[in-house]
Amino acid sequence: MTETQSTQIANLPVLGEAAQQSYPTATLYVVATPIGNVTDITLRALHVLLLADVVACEDTRKTGALLTRFGLNKHMVAAHQHNEREAAEKLIARLHAGERVALVSDAGTPAVSDPGARVVDAVRAAGLNVVPVPGASAAITALSASGLVNDRFHFVGFLPAKAKQRESELSTLKSMAATLVIYEAPHRIVDCVEALAAVFESERQVVFARELSKLFEEIHRCTIGEALAWVKADANRERGEFVVLVEGATQDTDAGDAEAERILNILLAECSVKQAASLAAQITGKKKNALYERALQIKGE
Repeated sequence: MTETQSTQIANLPVLGEAAQQSYPTATLYVVATPIGNVTDITLRALHVLLLADVVACEDTRKTGALLTRFGLNKHMVAAHQHNEREAAEKLIARLHAGERVALVSDAGTPAVSDPGARVVDAVRAAGLNVVPVPGASAAITALSASGLVNDRFHFVGFLPAKAKQRESELSTLKSMAATLVIYEAPHRIVDCVEALAAVFESERQVVFARELSKLFEEIHRCTIGEALAWVKADANRERGEFVVLVEGATQDTDAGDAEAERILNILLAECSVKQAASLAAQITGKKKNALYERALQIKGE
C-alpha cells in the first residue's frame, strides 16, 4: 500500500473495519455500485476501489463521477458490451502483473443484465482469482419491497424489443410458478404492459418498481388488468428505469395436486423426505414447504 493510500484511509476512519480484511493481489474484484442513492455503496466496495490499481467500467464518465464523490482518483479503462473481450485481454495482463482490478458497471452488480460476464469468464479461464464484492441489485431491492410471497423467483432481465418476440417469450413464462423479474426501459414500459395484458390473466398481480433508491422512487402493486391505466394516468410513470415483478402462476388445481402426490410417492420410495419434497417442488412448481408437510404425512412421521 502506498503512502497516499494510507493517508486516504486515515481520512476515512469508517473504513477501519474494511481495512482489516484480506485483499489479495492479482485478483479481479467484481464490485457492486449504487443503483441510485450514492450512500448505498458498501464499506468493502469503497475499500476495494481505494486499493484497486485500475477500475474497469462500463462508462468512464459515470464511474469517474462516482469515484469523485468519494474523493478517489483512479486510472479507468472501458469495459462495455462492445469491447469486453478486448478489455479482458488487457485486464488479464494487468492481473498477471500482480495488480488488483476492480470491475464495475454503471449501476448495480456487474454481469447481471450489465456488461462484465465475458470479462469474468476470460479471467477465470486464465486461471486467475475472481472475488465478488456484493451490494446493490435492482432485482433484489424490488423483490424485498413487493410483498409478493414466493420462495422462488425467475430472473428474466430485459424482454425482446420486438412485439412478437416479446409476447412469445412471455408465453413461455406464463405457467412458471416463480415470481418473474423483468427489467424495462422507460420508452418501452407501455409496450411491456400491453404484452403482459395480452399474455397473462388480468387478475395476476404485478409490481412496478421505478427509480429505485432515487428521489422519485415509486413502487406500485396492482393487477395486470389495472396496470395500463395506472401507467398512463401520469406521464412521470413512463420515466426512469423499471423493475417489473409478475406474480407466479397458481398451480393449486385438483389435477395438479394429484400429479404432485403421484410424483411425491415415487420419490419417497428412493429419497429422504427432505430430498423428495425438494425434487417434487422443482418438478411440479408447487411450494416445497407444503410438499414437505405432505411427505411427512405419507411417511407417517
